[in-house]
Amino acid sequence: MRYELEGLDCAVCAGKIETELRKIEGLEEITVNYAIKSIELPKEKEKLASQVIARIEPGVKLIKASTRKRYFTSEKGEKKQGEKTRLIIAGLLFIFALIFIRPLQQTPFLWAEYAVFLSAYFLVGWPVLFRAFRDLLRGQLFDENFLMTIATFGAIAIHELPEATGVMIFYALGEYLQEQAVDRSRRAIETLLEMQPDSAHLVSDEGLVTVPAEEVRVGEVIIVKPGERAPLDGKIIEGSSFVDTSALTGESVPRRVEKEEAVLAGMINGQGLLQIEVLKVFDESAIARILELVEEAAARKAPTERFITAFSRYYTPVVVGLAAMVALLPPLIIPGASFAYWFYRALVLLVISCPCALVISIPLGYFGGIGACSRRGILVKGANYLDALARLETMVFDKTGTLTEGLFSVVQVAPRNGFSQEELLSLAAGAEYYSNHPIAHSIREAFREKEITQEISDYREIPAHGVIATVGGRRVVAGNDRLLHQEEIPHQDCDVKGTIVYLAVDRIYAGYLVISDQVKEEAKVAIQHLRGLGVKRMIMLTGDDQEVAQQVATDLGVDRYFAQLLPEEKVIKYEEIEKECNDQSQSGIAFIGDGVNDAPVITRAQIGIAIGGLGNDTAIEAADVVLMDGSLLKLVDAIKISRRTRRIVRQNIGMTLGVKVIFLLLGSFGVAGIWEAIFADVGMALLAVLNGMRSLNYKQS
Repeated sequence: MRYELEGLDCAVCAGKIETELRKIEGLEEITVNYAIKSIELPKEKEKLASQVIARIEPGVKLIKASTRKRYFTSEKGEKKQGEKTRLIIAGLLFIFALIFIRPLQQTPFLWAEYAVFLSAYFLVGWPVLFRAFRDLLRGQLFDENFLMTIATFGAIAIHELPEATGVMIFYALGEYLQEQAVDRSRRAIETLLEMQPDSAHLVSDEGLVTVPAEEVRVGEVIIVKPGERAPLDGKIIEGSSFVDTSALTGESVPRRVEKEEAVLAGMINGQGLLQIEVLKVFDESAIARILELVEEAAARKAPTERFITAFSRYYTPVVVGLAAMVALLPPLIIPGASFAYWFYRALVLLVISCPCALVISIPLGYFGGIGACSRRGILVKGANYLDALARLETMVFDKTGTLTEGLFSVVQVAPRNGFSQEELLSLAAGAEYYSNHPIAHSIREAFREKEITQEISDYREIPAHGVIATVGGRRVVAGNDRLLHQEEIPHQDCDVKGTIVYLAVDRIYAGYLVISDQVKEEAKVAIQHLRGLGVKRMIMLTGDDQEVAQQVATDLGVDRYFAQLLPEEKVIKYEEIEKECNDQSQSGIAFIGDGVNDAPVITRAQIGIAIGGLGNDTAIEAADVVLMDGSLLKLVDAIKISRRTRRIVRQNIGMTLGVKVIFLLLGSFGVAGIWEAIFADVGMALLAVLNGMRSLNYKQS
């Protein structure tokens, strides 16, 4: 169950909560999602988790998150306005004190200088001081509040009032601007919530009434007017129109929908009036599930994030220890060394050492990358998968529905042993009546001008082989060559090339149907782009026969292919390929399939990618990455976004650590003072956050 962490406004605080919760049995893998201020908890652990959070961060409350929770409330807006007002007043006092510092120092009342500077200091610094002393009483040290408090108190003790006040004001300003930047990224996800309207036009006995979308039940009928968004998933029972699916797929080209076709929540109706029978309640609609996945994705941390979290735990205590050595050792060792001088240098090191830039900007960068993908109709279920996509070197493809259209058609009907073409097609359509396989659909389409009047019973589907059913009292076997051999039915046409459906009636071979499928036009382009991105190997797995697989592989230019594979054999073959990659030190491997028949491989794969997930619950649940509109070119976009995100994250790490190391050295040798330290801390944190936000703004090249 998902809970919201109300009042959480600090990335380091989120890290503390996560660390303490992981000490609880059953919560060892828990992750605090700072990006959307939420956490996934078993319901039975709610009370215990609330107690732990209240002990660590009394200002944070654990509350059950609603489906349509809002990150931004009027209460939060008032809080932000209060922070802004305090910053402005403190800034004016600070400027006044700097201008009149000499007269203040020369006044007969010595406290005047302290009064003005410390008024500004405490106005913005009291939240920091409160958290620092609260954590001190609990034995929790070495966070940014502790560092700021020690550094500024030390500056006050040696009468460096401008530095102490300046550090606190600029630190508060930096925190305010960082939070504004983080809020902007959250708003990018928040706006997704607007895809699903709050209300629906319900057809009732009283006529058309507008009700909250949450109250509409399955089976009820709603009206979607021209220009409105569909509030719920359903099927059209009256009307036709064009709908804009960009909210779900990232594509702006309208899609034609007619009676009996599906409409999903979030789609925008064009010119027609649509009457829709509701198939899913509000919380289970496609857009609600997508939003939930996008929100949960930020909780799955990339290896880089986990490293930075661990790094910051050791980094801060080490720097505090070094600062203590700088303050104490030189006065004891160097003759004539001033304690105040070296103490000031130690304060500089403390200000520089805050790890805020890394702790905030790294997860923000990944969150932005996930948001950029979702805007283009690509669901990435975690920063770890985004990171893995950036290292992709081997791509394993399913064939049918992925590299080919999956839109089969019957191109030849070849009867045998006295059966006619019409009789053969009629029996095949009857046998395949209950199947959802694309080949079955093509057979029914070929027979659609005639009605199936024969009784169908004893239907049984044999995965990767075919079907067996009783049609009009006759036992019909329809499937591939392997099925007829398995049933020990003699047949003379074993070597027909292409996708073939063989039929036998009452154990007598009746003939075969030739089914054709077309290679997707974009498949070859996508494979070329993938090679251009450095994906070294392209491998195809299919259940089709050798000749069909070879033809498709040749047309598309894949490196290797494996044919006539059962679903379980695809898993085994994928595992063999993955082992080869590991032996050759190739870092990333992914499998992409249609999300239905390939669910076992998608689930097993290092990165499981489902293509064509729009309205496909199986694809959304099984895959790590979902390409919502079925376009292979979205895979190219996903890799580009992942690599761009990785570059931004690495830039932040290199930039932040580089500047901090430089200023730590400069501070140690007395070249950099507290003002330079403020830039190294607050300035770099803000720059890193702004740079991390760039990952949200991907533009297709």
